[in-house]
Amino acid sequence: MGKLWRGVRSRLTIDRSRLRRDLLAALTVAAVAVPQDMAYAQIAGIPPQYGLYTGFVVTALAALFGSSAQLISGPTNAVSLVVFSALATLGFGPDQANAEEMIRAVWLLGFLVGTIQILIALLKLGDLTRYVSESVLLGFMAGAGVLIILGQVPNLLGIKPLGDGHLSVLQRLWLTLREGDGVDRPSALLGLGTLALLVPMRMLKQRLTAPFPDLLVALTVATIVAPFVGWHPKGATLEVERGLPAPVLPPLHRLDWIRPLGGSAAAIAVLGLLEAVAVAKAIAARTKQRLDFNRECLGQGLANLTGSFFQCMPGSGSLTRSNINYQAGAVSRWAGVMSAFVVAAALLLLAPLARHVPKPALAALLIITGYRLVDRKRLLYCLRATRYDAVIALSTAAAAILISVELSILIGICVSFLLFVPRAARLQVTEMVVGPERVVRERHPDDPTCGRLAIFALEGELFFGAAPLLAEFLDLLRQRVKQGARVLILRLKRTRNPDMVCLEMLQQFLEEMQDRKVPVLLCGIRPDFEQALRNLRFHHWLPQDCVFLEDVTMGSSTLKAVRRAYELLGDDLCPTCPRREFGDKQEWYYMI
Repeated sequence: MGKLWRGVRSRLTIDRSRLRRDLLAALTVAAVAVPQDMAYAQIAGIPPQYGLYTGFVVTALAALFGSSAQLISGPTNAVSLVVFSALATLGFGPDQANAEEMIRAVWLLGFLVGTIQILIALLKLGDLTRYVSESVLLGFMAGAGVLIILGQVPNLLGIKPLGDGHLSVLQRLWLTLREGDGVDRPSALLGLGTLALLVPMRMLKQRLTAPFPDLLVALTVATIVAPFVGWHPKGATLEVERGLPAPVLPPLHRLDWIRPLGGSAAAIAVLGLLEAVAVAKAIAARTKQRLDFNRECLGQGLANLTGSFFQCMPGSGSLTRSNINYQAGAVSRWAGVMSAFVVAAALLLLAPLARHVPKPALAALLIITGYRLVDRKRLLYCLRATRYDAVIALSTAAAAILISVELSILIGICVSFLLFVPRAARLQVTEMVVGPERVVRERHPDDPTCGRLAIFALEGELFFGAAPLLAEFLDLLRQRVKQGARVLILRLKRTRNPDMVCLEMLQQFLEEMQDRKVPVLLCGIRPDFEQALRNLRFHHWLPQDCVFLEDVTMGSSTLKAVRRAYELLGDDLCPTCPRREFGDKQEWYYMI
């Protein structure tokens, strides 16, 4: 608790020199967050004010307790869809008359999500996110950026979107363009005009040393100009109640709800953490900030758990708002806190005016955001680096566009593991010889083959995936024994992470060689390998003088094994053995 409190206290320290930049970023983020929070609440099937409550409470707490300085949390598209599905399992729907019960179920769901995420943090499972490849993140950001652009085309042109949430973005876009009402001229003028305004302002921002709120300026200008181009809100308006969320108690006594909501809560918890960490890592790659993934998981969990007591729906790290926050110049977590309080101010003062925010201008802003989301320089570097990285990045991007953003990260991780395991399972076998220059070195093609002593160095991961290659190597040793080799030396210094499968194969081989009266000397044994051998009681049947531990203070274990091998061979040497030319075994050297 003391470490956590010190971390929170350090986060409460305000750097006044950065406060202005954070304030400008907060205003820009809030301008996007207010309509988004209401829209995501509607996707979840609940009234829009609960999305704004989440955009206030969850956003502020996640910013304070999390690790990333630019991550903005709150309602997200993916989480909202899972919330809608979770409510459906309880029999609630968009036309449900018992709306109060449905809202209480959302609070319970938020409580369960927060609890699971806190447990993940306390068990330090958040560090597992370190194994998400950078190629996955680049592909995720590229695919998400394309989806943001495609998803905003109907709003940009004033075409009423068609289709439901079960369709992909591409399907909804195709259905809208094919069967929609057509382009609305005022909306298209406003949207395309905002795009035209943002491009030169972005170029100006890159030349200025002081922060310039180009996104906020463009949205403000578009809002002022909207009536003059003939744009007016169409369709039903959003009715948002004024006021801040009052404290409530989630219905923890509803055991009949907890079981059906448990699976959805676990899905939201894991999905939310993957989203938050993926977005935070992608931004940190540009800001060079070091992240604490367990603290990020803890921040998300505390935000969702506390939010359930203040009428909030579950939230996560927002891809769109986080990127806007970064691009608008945010430099600390106070940008997230201030944006949350701007949302709270909107709840108190401007809730009825939200309907006047021009959707075409907002769509233009999000399209620019999606374009900037794609790190083109690093993505091209990734595609050129290796075929392995290119396949991972492209498959993740394709999954985001063709399947879903929330599943694209999981798909990218699975692809990276599928490609990594065969690479990790490679074992490199190097034959070594005692050379005429009195060194133990790698065998050259013109070196004669020793008919009495065989020395091999093994390198790689000794886990179950490498078992077939290890079997081939042991068969090679058996063949050398059939050809007359009397002593075998296995250098295992560069082998790592031995598991049961490979250790069992090694034990069977050693026992077989003992039956054949062929000594096998193991050298370069590191502490972890030695411990594994002790755990399996190798020392009960394997002679002690057949195992040479790695010890830099006592000389080369490989050279010791070679000397022991010649003691076992005695005078039975090959005709070409360099040992015939000199007998002082203390003058041997080691090279590899």
